Amino acid sequence: MNTHKRKWNFEKLVGTIRQVHEEMVAQAGRAVNISLTLRNWLIGFYIAEYEQNGADRAEYGTRLLENLSAQLTDGGMDGVASRSLRQYRQFYSIYPDIWQTPSAKILERLIPASIRQTLPAKSQSASLQYTKPAIPALELIQKLSFSHFSELIAISDKTKRSFYEIECIRGNWSVRELKRQIGSLYYERSGLSKDKKKLAALTQEGTETDELQLAIRDPYVFEFLGLKPREVMSESHLEEQLLDKLQDFLLELGHGFCFEARQKRILIGDTHNFVDLIFYHRILKCHVLVELKIEQFSHENIGQLNTYVSWYKKNMMMAGDNPPVGILLCTQRDRTLVEYALAGMDNGLFVSKYQLELPKKEEMQRFIEEQVRETGS
Repeated sequence: MNTHKRKWNFEKLVGTIRQVHEEMVAQAGRAVNISLTLRNWLIGFYIAEYEQNGADRAEYGTRLLENLSAQLTDGGMDGVASRSLRQYRQFYSIYPDIWQTPSAKILERLIPASIRQTLPAKSQSASLQYTKPAIPALELIQKLSFSHFSELIAISDKTKRSFYEIECIRGNWSVRELKRQIGSLYYERSGLSKDKKKLAALTQEGTETDELQLAIRDPYVFEFLGLKPREVMSESHLEEQLLDKLQDFLLELGHGFCFEARQKRILIGDTHNFVDLIFYHRILKCHVLVELKIEQFSHENIGQLNTYVSWYKKNMMMAGDNPPVGILLCTQRDRTLVEYALAGMDNGLFVSKYQLELPKKEEMQRFIEEQVRETGS
């Protein structure tokens, strides 16, 4: 590139640097996603191979994945819970042709030679028997993250799964959008529609697209890279600053708050969720969950917090604990809303005790507004 011949101005400089940044970040995001997808496929392949040919497989029987998970976790490996291993095996069973496809030569550059040697050789008969799918496996790997695949492999019908593969790639859907379309029965509605092209156009028009630069937030990705939730999950610099101050503020209140976790990951169904701050209140003897939203209040916010509080009540309450409570803070500039979520408490006296021991809404609101002003948001 002959940069000395290019006519530069400041606006051109800004635009060029931004373009370089965005394209290189996207390239890095694609590389991480492909490596993660291949890793999970390989794990699934090795598990399936062992189940069929392992000399000592009978010793483990139905406890194979649990024992394997324990050994790998003890060795410092993340993302290998028995549930995840089961998912990787299912991923391999649904997409077994990845290594046998005619286009798999490109994968040879992505998989180290020491690993390639452990894979079955691609035979000529395999190539002859190969049935070309709607979208080549290589294209799927390049354009979809493993989080997309984790949604797709839950679809047992092959035709239905292929439909969502095509639509997801065509619309560059985010994982959340893919889940939303599956939940809205887009496949079934398309089958019943008299004007499928119009339905498809309307559907794609309002979809949420994927942003590769945010791929690092994917729980699968940060486990794969050995990152901690706090390192990747904060929504903005402002939120990170506010959480730091909020954590100190609650601890300094002296009302019995004991800090327990930050960006606590919980698994609800098949969805990973993150709670901003978790405290244990030694006077109330309950967990206190704090969620901070750098936005105006919405019913989705309180619904999300109620879900977290209910999950904690069911899964984390110990003998002697009282039901957990959630604190929702929504802020946009100088307008702040504080809401409390109480999990299944119908005892009015006990609710009053919570209100007595927890920070007053006005106190929380004043604190947040001061911090927002100080950060210059």
